[in-house]
Amino acid sequence: MTKTLQHKLELGDGIYTAADISEILQLPTAKVRRWLAAYWNQYSWTIDRSVAVSFQALVEFYVLYHLGEAGIPTKEVIRAKTALSEWFNTPFPFAQKKIVENIQTDQYRIYLEFEGHIVSLDGTKQLNLEFIRQFFHKLDFDQESIALRFWPRGKEKSIVVDPQRQFGHPVIGKTNIYPETIYGLYQGGESIPFICSAYDLGEKEVQDAIEYCKAA
Repeated sequence: MTKTLQHKLELGDGIYTAADISEILQLPTAKVRRWLAAYWNQYSWTIDRSVAVSFQALVEFYVLYHLGEAGIPTKEVIRAKTALSEWFNTPFPFAQKKIVENIQTDQYRIYLEFEGHIVSLDGTKQLNLEFIRQFFHKLDFDQESIALRFWPRGKEKSIVVDPQRQFGHPVIGKTNIYPETIYGLYQGGESIPFICSAYDLGEKEVQDAIEYCKAA
């Protein structure tokens, strides 16, 4: 594993390739690769010729993706990211709840106002903040409002992305079982009651795993 530039990989950061990001965030893989190239050359790893990022980068990616889809020039997003990184002493400011909660928009501009600081971004389209707010409702945060875990299908479902477990790969509830494992058995013809018994899972957990894999 070869790390580039500034952001140091530590145990518990999670490791996510473009394919992982596309699956977890339900975004087009081609756009994910393009946005990774635009934003995270200095916060990524090269793993067997694939680019990978940490959990915090994955969370921030979702916000920056929608800013870009709203027509904000890449240079403006990078400028805002740089300023916020300096103010809040973090390489991933858009992964912090207290920052994202202060994003505002009107018909002509997108801006962030926090403790006297104002960052304005010029976009060509209206930003749908509801997409971002719904996304952040699926996250758990620590006391400093930094993202800890992500529930891809919502917190009422069993699938969770936790960088502290299985290198951040989606798992089922409090277990370390991959949803793909359950889905593979289901596709192979095993009944849900059998899968529940074999893996000591509840029926809802098995159903959630199947639903997640079908959506991905």
